[in-house]
Amino acid sequence: MTNTWIILGATSSMARAFARKVAAQGDGVLLAGRDSDDLAALASDCHLRGARISEAVTFDARDPEGFAALVERLKAEDGLISAAVFVGSMPEQALIDADPALIDGTVTDSFTGPARFLHLLVPEMERRGGGTVVGVGSVAGDRGRIGNYVYGAAKAGFATYLSGLRNRLTRAGGHVVTVKPGFVDTAMTWGLPGLFLVASPENVADDIARAVLKGRNVIYTPFFWRYIMLIIRHIPEFIFKKMKI
Repeated sequence: MTNTWIILGATSSMARAFARKVAAQGDGVLLAGRDSDDLAALASDCHLRGARISEAVTFDARDPEGFAALVERLKAEDGLISAAVFVGSMPEQALIDADPALIDGTVTDSFTGPARFLHLLVPEMERRGGGTVVGVGSVAGDRGRIGNYVYGAAKAGFATYLSGLRNRLTRAGGHVVTVKPGFVDTAMTWGLPGLFLVASPENVADDIARAVLKGRNVIYTPFFWRYIMLIIRHIPEFIFKKMKI
């Protein structure tokens, strides 16, 4: 059966790698984001790699007025519909501390905007009896840390939303994969201090594709972040609140 992916935040490094991967499988791709020129170039690339359809579409997590039109565009495609969410923003915590108004945009980009779009799309996926949602969160959502707790809170909320959506979509034959990347070589992490064990976007895309194929529920990528975060989650609070991690 044919499958058409809508990829939100398609110009991010991880999304590009994933889009190229599913294009090479012959799936259709709707590449959604704000930079129309960059999206058009990626659409051409995906077409050359074998995508059944490859199209650039406009998406802004902070502008829900455009969501319904995207869903209608997807309804025009036959077969299954799937969605991959790579949208998010991570202002420096110091900037948020100086201007708390930045919280609204961070939460909208990383949680409520994508969730609102998915809530419009999922009824159509249920009607068709399948499809996959890939939701990219972050290890930052596993525990609030002094360096990025607003972003972490947004990603924690998104992970909880995805868990409930998985429970719902499974009943209709679909599936939801929650992806928790560690440090990845992207524009969002460039120049941040204290980074280690940084993964390539291509390796992350490979992990996501395997998780979709195997029907995994939650993955950490690279895999060792599962164990790093297991340790961090179990540090007693009276110790953790004194740590600078």
